[in-house]
Amino acid sequence: MSTTDPAGTHPARHVRPEDHDRAVWLRAGAWLALAAGLLALPFIVILMGDPPAARGLTRDLSLGLGFATLSLAGMQFALTGRLKPLLHPFGADIVVVFHRFLSWGLVALMLGHFGMLYIWHKDDLGVLNPLQAELHMTAGRVAMGCFLALVVSSEFRKRLKLDYLWWRYLHVALAITGFGMAIWHVLGAGHFTGQDGTRGLWLAATLAWLGLLLWTRLLRPWQQSRNPWRVTENRDEGDGVHTLVLAPEGKPLRGWRPGQFAWLAIGNSPFALREHPFTISTAPDKGNHVRFSIKPLGDDSKRLSQTPVGARAWVDGPYGTFSVDREADAGGFVMIAGGVGVTPVIANLHALQERRDPRPVILLYANDDWDQIAFRDQLARIAQDIDLRVTHVIKTPPDGGDWPPEDHVTRDGMIDAAALADLLPPESRDWPHMLCGPPPMLDAVRTALLQMGVPRRRIDSEIFEMV
Repeated sequence: MSTTDPAGTHPARHVRPEDHDRAVWLRAGAWLALAAGLLALPFIVILMGDPPAARGLTRDLSLGLGFATLSLAGMQFALTGRLKPLLHPFGADIVVVFHRFLSWGLVALMLGHFGMLYIWHKDDLGVLNPLQAELHMTAGRVAMGCFLALVVSSEFRKRLKLDYLWWRYLHVALAITGFGMAIWHVLGAGHFTGQDGTRGLWLAATLAWLGLLLWTRLLRPWQQSRNPWRVTENRDEGDGVHTLVLAPEGKPLRGWRPGQFAWLAIGNSPFALREHPFTISTAPDKGNHVRFSIKPLGDDSKRLSQTPVGARAWVDGPYGTFSVDREADAGGFVMIAGGVGVTPVIANLHALQERRDPRPVILLYANDDWDQIAFRDQLARIAQDIDLRVTHVIKTPPDGGDWPPEDHVTRDGMIDAAALADLLPPESRDWPHMLCGPPPMLDAVRTALLQMGVPRRRIDSEIFEMV
């Protein structure tokens, strides 16, 4: 394939200034420094006033844990608020995972705060009976119950068989109630909060929290309501995957990169919580229409996969960093996908196809069954336009004389260390390795790639399931 670039489509042309490595690292460092500063802010404000007299190590440590809990709880609203400047350097999926880990940290701090007082300073807790306790103390215990219920219901949603929509209602209600009660508890207890500076701090924290709620629950849906989309096609891609093609009835999606995702809602209003994150399975190079490829894996996805043509839709995005547009200097790409995890890979391949990108791409695509592979014909067509080498890895190959097929490269079994060693040439070790699929598969592939000498910084994965 020719390496000339008469149309000016060199890969570097598609990398925006904010996506260069230095810019990403600087923004990520700035956000992490800000987060550390916000966690420390309550203690800084307290100590900058009249420093409180020491009241015992365990008591002061317990109160400190309480302040840290509230700071961390407030930060959680920012992490889940889909603030694009915050999400850009990390990726929305990574921020969601970070939010989950911090939630467990929040619970640990909260239980430490309560437990230390219960063990060593019961007098500070007062009466535990909510019918007799002071209201601000009961508010603290309600906050603790809300945060515990929130984390448990989120981590074990599927085991508890919580419907996705009702879980989202519960999640929002518990988060709002818990944070509001925690603010009430801190101000009512009055420990280290009697000064104007500290009361002003918690007032500012409360206003910031209310601002985030106003943005996520009212202003952003209102913006979406002014920019509806319409489903123009529902296409069967095989393996149960359906692709919804959406046309904008207002402004098209802005700032969209191949491989990104958006939150999709079908219905009369964007104010409902019935929305799901799906990869946009085509590239911005192909026009303003967006496609979402959906496999009914539970919850609401079956309903969405059966969306009729003509239905109104609402799109919030784009989000995510799983894009070839962040890899201007790559000599080629290794893409490894399992099942419907091929969707963001397809989007990136569409972009490379439209640009006639000369760089080689190796795709290892794992499926259980040959006859139900999604996008098989699309991949074959893309391979006619760019240097794409697809290997279909089939766990259960069909019986009979027609296997393996003459017009496809296949391998029986799974994508394991042996398959990777056989299928990936040595020169690909320093290429970006883009992985998307079920978590067990990704864990095994990532371990094998590291053992083969692929640098960790060259392995990127898209979280297969965010909620």
